[in-house]
Amino acid sequence: MNTLLVTATGESTGKTAIAVALGRHAQARGRSVGYMKPKGTRLQSQVGKTLDRDPMLARELLDTDDEMHEMEPIVYSPTFVRSALEGRERPDELRERVREGFDAVAEGRDLVIVEGGGRVTTGGVVDLTDADVAELLDAEVVLVAEYGTPTDVDETLAAARRLGDRLAGVLFNRVADAAYDEVESLVAPFLEGKGIPVLGVLPRESELAGVSVADLAGELGAELLTDVPTDGVVERFLVGAMSGEEALRFFRRTKDAAVVTGGDRSDIHTAALEAPGVKCLVLTGGRRPPAAVLGTAAEKGVPILLCSADTLTTLERAEEVVRSGRTRDERTVEVMGDLLTDHADVDALLGVGEG
Repeated sequence: MNTLLVTATGESTGKTAIAVALGRHAQARGRSVGYMKPKGTRLQSQVGKTLDRDPMLARELLDTDDEMHEMEPIVYSPTFVRSALEGRERPDELRERVREGFDAVAEGRDLVIVEGGGRVTTGGVVDLTDADVAELLDAEVVLVAEYGTPTDVDETLAAARRLGDRLAGVLFNRVADAAYDEVESLVAPFLEGKGIPVLGVLPRESELAGVSVADLAGELGAELLTDVPTDGVVERFLVGAMSGEEALRFFRRTKDAAVVTGGDRSDIHTAALEAPGVKCLVLTGGRRPPAAVLGTAAEKGVPILLCSADTLTTLERAEEVVRSGRTRDERTVEVMGDLLTDHADVDALLGVGEG
């Protein structure tokens, strides 16, 4: 039985999609697969309990019947961390809990995918960083990293050194077109020269880079004011706080954006509806726009979302939705599976074959 831990240099790097997609690749090769996330970090309330969404998604997509307390033995919430800082959590007991959960998930399985929590250093307050978990569970480790500028390699190197001999290799994810050649021709040879294999370089995929208007509306609890398609993808948010004329020049320079502004700023609404890169309007303060604005939006097929919160609160929440990838679903995992097939050494990632 093999154990593969998927960790990352930072949060929201696509770790869950990669972990579950690798599990599906293993299943397609005829292997029985288990999944666990020892430290639940993407938390939500569920039937009176606080649980991580990632194990719930993995259980559904990998079609496993393991218990949630086995798949997620530690709820790594701010309350838990505070308790640990106060000395009320015993690392030895937590390690035993993780080990028991792992043994239950691993029973009868050929491969267990273990997802790290947040980033490689998460869990340090109870001596359960991802490096510690890998040692505890005798796991090989895949490090997911992102690359935007050469200085990002510092973070990758630091994480690789922390993981030591358990590191199977680095998988770069969401690499922009402008940086892709640099990663392949410069960064990968540099890392491999230091004994750190690079197992894949996944390009940035627009379908995975943002959030659909429909999912954004659901996450914000927004009312949809227009009867138009909501499958457009939003990658960034613009605040409409300038004059209408200035706004139009600003909005025309962007793409795949949502404009967040007060419901009483009809000049901003009008300017946003003239910009082809604006995918939707998010109006705040619970104030509905004039009928003329709604009519224009309907004609142009631009969704308008209405939120009761103020602009700053709505913007922070919207950006957090995109940043944390809270709309991950089966389609996300399917796309990631294809990216791994096309741009990574899946056999090496799964520890089968000779890569």
